[in-house]
Amino acid sequence: MTKIPVIVGLGGMNAAGRSSGFHSYKRMIADILSAEQMNSTWRDLATRMGVSAQLIDDELIQSIKQGTLVRRVESFDPDHVLYQSKATLSSQDGEIQFTLRKSKLPDQIPAHWQLEEQGSKVRVTVLGELNALLPEYNSYPVSSAANIPSGFDPGALYNARFHPKGLMLSIYGASDLINSLGFDWTDVLNHITPDQVSVYAGSSMGQIDEQSMLGMMAAPLTGGRVSSKMMAMSFAQMPADFINSYVLGSIGNTGTNMGACATFLYNLRQGLQDIHQGIARVAIIGNAEAPVVAELMEGYRVMGALAEDKQLCALDGSDQPDNRRACRPFSDNAGFIMGESSQFICLMDDELAIELGATIYGSVADVFVNADANKKSISAPGVGNYVTMAKATALAKAILGESGLKQTYVQAHGTGTPQNRVTESHIINEVAKTFGIENWPVTAIKAYVGHSMGVAAGDQLIASLGVWRYGYIPGIKTIDHIADDVHCSNLNILTDHQYMGEAGKNCQGVIINAKGFGGNNASALVLSPTQTMNMLHNKYGEQRLATYQAKNKDVQLRIQQVDQAACQGDEPMIYEFGQAVMDSTDVTLSPQQLTLSQFATAIPLPSENPFKDYC
Repeated sequence: MTKIPVIVGLGGMNAAGRSSGFHSYKRMIADILSAEQMNSTWRDLATRMGVSAQLIDDELIQSIKQGTLVRRVESFDPDHVLYQSKATLSSQDGEIQFTLRKSKLPDQIPAHWQLEEQGSKVRVTVLGELNALLPEYNSYPVSSAANIPSGFDPGALYNARFHPKGLMLSIYGASDLINSLGFDWTDVLNHITPDQVSVYAGSSMGQIDEQSMLGMMAAPLTGGRVSSKMMAMSFAQMPADFINSYVLGSIGNTGTNMGACATFLYNLRQGLQDIHQGIARVAIIGNAEAPVVAELMEGYRVMGALAEDKQLCALDGSDQPDNRRACRPFSDNAGFIMGESSQFICLMDDELAIELGATIYGSVADVFVNADANKKSISAPGVGNYVTMAKATALAKAILGESGLKQTYVQAHGTGTPQNRVTESHIINEVAKTFGIENWPVTAIKAYVGHSMGVAAGDQLIASLGVWRYGYIPGIKTIDHIADDVHCSNLNILTDHQYMGEAGKNCQGVIINAKGFGGNNASALVLSPTQTMNMLHNKYGEQRLATYQAKNKDVQLRIQQVDQAACQGDEPMIYEFGQAVMDSTDVTLSPQQLTLSQFATAIPLPSENPFKDYC
């Protein structure tokens, strides 16, 4: 029978907070949840932000609100960004003099330099002109971003020496996921062979900060030093490598499938296919990105992609940019807002999930990926997203029927750029027309957490899972109208939260849409936990599910206990550096199987010819 890839765990961190326990989701809809429902989330955010949470009062809540979601940049000072300008120095008498340590002299002394030793130093006389770089500090044109909550440092939770921020977030996100499963990772390994785990995780940009690519590339020109770790830390697949080595101790399938801003869905598709094909029974899917770096942002700014302060001021007729409302999907807008995020989920085949009593948050029906074909500009949108959205919608109709299709909604890519609001709305609207959907709800959570590049669809997925716990689709609260050029005859672009019934009972599925630079389009159909359990009931029957539900009670209890402890700051990171290291002495081989000392179960080797009909 067809394996159903079910979602049994979630973890991570973005500008809205921690993913497990649905805290980041709850932060987005804090204005509509009760004080009792929000209490644990305010406490959790206070803990993460290093603020005393002894008393959850209005003053503390206001402070937390100011330090979360899209706001003024915090990872650098936008009023004081270092630039260096080229200059040619000269003097009236034609000579320039300065003193240097001998160790700082260039290997090749320019011909127009004269040297005079002065102990450990050298007096340099330049005859003529001297080329130089002069430092200056300017205001950066973009002051809005979606940093992780103010004061939160994931590297302080484990030995993160010299780790780029993206890898710190990877360790945090993967640890949050594993801690929140409701059972030990060893319990999973006891039910499978060691190679039946897939880890697909990475970043679309690679690691780009002073500890990785940025520091390595800039060092020769700024007088810095390249360390032995910088190159290795920069690779885009390094989040998967770190998780395999230091979080899971995994020997299974691994890698990352990059697709610009659709990267999370590309990795989700890899894990989905591994489970369908029986290659893996468990798939850890995720991405981490820390792109709120001035040098990186400048590349997007000069493309016209980021919302600059002067543009935001012009939209509002104001002298000061409204940082909180900087991202305005499907309204009059100026560009997208860069965000930091780390999002991870755990997929299992349905049989293993039932056996373990895992909590099922939903299931992934399929992920569709299509390119744009030929187009005028590599950065321009094309036709591929029509294909992925149409396929995902058609599959939803096939699974849920016409009435069920009308109980779905769309988590749009919704970047907040003028071009996206036109092109993506046209795609979704045309698909809605084609399938007879008259008022299709559409939302875009980048209004809250910015654009985290390769993690973006992960942010969308985590928020979608929250709908099936608390019942509300987060609306686009940063806008008060829909732009005139937006196509919405068959859409309900949500400017406020929409209630979908208790635990989202009136929502059977969500289509998560991603549009990546260069023509990387992906759309995923995710089914509700109720729809998923109905399918499992038909597959396994009443008695088997009753046994599962009995196991799941204990799992849910542990999930609650772990979440409550994390809200109080008891949140151990999993980072097992140098532990249980294996080498050649730990491998036992036979023609039938391979055994590793750290795993109780052997790995069977292929014994059948898959091409026997042709041999």
